[in-house]
Amino acid sequence: MKLAQFKTNDADHQRLGILIGDVICDVLELARAVKGAGANPADWLLEIDSTLGVIKRGPSALDDLNALLSHGTSSSPIRATSVHQVDAVQFLPAVYPSKILAIGRNYAEHAAEGGSDLPKAPLLFNKLPNALSAHGAPIVLPAMSEQVDYEAELAVIIGRRARRVSEADGLDHVFGYSLINDVSARDLQFGDGQWTRGKSLDSFAPLGPFITTPDEIPDVQTLKIEGVLNGQTMQSSNTSRMIFQVAYLVSYLSQGITLEPGDVIASGTPDGVGIFRKPPILLKPGDVFEVKIEKLGTLRNPVVATGD
Repeated sequence: MKLAQFKTNDADHQRLGILIGDVICDVLELARAVKGAGANPADWLLEIDSTLGVIKRGPSALDDLNALLSHGTSSSPIRATSVHQVDAVQFLPAVYPSKILAIGRNYAEHAAEGGSDLPKAPLLFNKLPNALSAHGAPIVLPAMSEQVDYEAELAVIIGRRARRVSEADGLDHVFGYSLINDVSARDLQFGDGQWTRGKSLDSFAPLGPFITTPDEIPDVQTLKIEGVLNGQTMQSSNTSRMIFQVAYLVSYLSQGITLEPGDVIASGTPDGVGIFRKPPILLKPGDVFEVKIEKLGTLRNPVVATGD
């Protein structure tokens, strides 16, 4: 199942959507249509407008959604008001998390291209909530930086509260997976001596467009991941090459930081980032950067100058 948050051109309120084929179905509108046809969808579906609302309800929420889809595609027609073309909606961030925890140098080749030793433990930093952005939204180049870079990453969305969980139980606490671009102002990142500011400027965490549930991902550690700049592949790797895999990251972080439903782990980027190329290739106005991950889709963002 692929879930998204979006708005339409004719209304400003947030909606929860499910990808069905090549269209997005508005969950609330579908629930109303199914109820109007005489079925009895779960009551909460008649009010839902967010992925976080689904996540917090636990595993039964996906059962209710699947039952709704079954009714909507068999016993009653899906109304035209329930269905939207993917390219006709305004995507919102795939989830609004309480925190975004990011992992640095989690691919050996990326550590090597920057001249760093392999980390002995996950290298943790924050991306602050103001950085959160969406598929299709612009990455805004700030006046204070001249070295803004891209980083294609797998995003892990926490499904239930995780506190001191084992690695064996780590994936049991995952709701799903998405795509994130860990946009980085390298001059600020390296100049500050710590990474928070350079990684957390406004628009520096595009996330989405969808959250894909684990039933569609047989093995999260075998996914092709790419970063594509203006149609040219700059990063190409596989999540099998992570130094610290997803289950370990969930366990490691939860030992001292309680992970809440909806929290996001940005799991690290492969080699091929712009700053370490010779010469460096950094983001500029007019660029388009895409994160592509097998089975998850494509996160695409244009790049604009401040004030554009």
